[in-house]
Amino acid sequence: MENQNKEVLYGLYDDEEVLMSAVKKANEEHLDIMDVYTPFPVHGLDPLLGLSESRLHIAGFIYGAIGTLTAFLFMTWVFTRDWPIIFGGKPYFSFPAFVPIMFELTVLFSSVGMVITFYTICGLWPGSKTIRLNDRITDDKFCIAFETDNTDVQKLKDFFSSTGAGSVETATI
Repeated sequence: MENQNKEVLYGLYDDEEVLMSAVKKANEEHLDIMDVYTPFPVHGLDPLLGLSESRLHIAGFIYGAIGTLTAFLFMTWVFTRDWPIIFGGKPYFSFPAFVPIMFELTVLFSSVGMVITFYTICGLWPGSKTIRLNDRITDDKFCIAFETDNTDVQKLKDFFSSTGAGSVETATI
């Protein structure tokens, strides 16, 4: 992990609107925000932080298409080549009978694939180190964190006091 053993100065905010205005002011002052932590998703925060839209839905589509193709090809092979039995007067290749199984495998492949992809991208596997600056961030506080390695700490403290941060603390991650 690239952020190990770094000093972090962070400010806690009580309201998401105050947090949004603080992020806007940090962008105006060209401050390099390390990360913003919130107890719930804050709409409109991603563009302010310069984050692009997730491409997880593309992966989900690909996994779903693989599931559909797997179900279709497997059932086609089983019912026409490996075990061709006529039951109920249906022909060997009965596409309408394949549709429910194709749907189920589409959902299964896309959901399992997206979970694995999400865990891989975010580093959420068992045993991974979680960065937890303050316990209240997961409950009712909003946080802006700055790395203090090559930054004027007093300038950051002045920024927090001018934007209405409830408290300013340091941590080593």
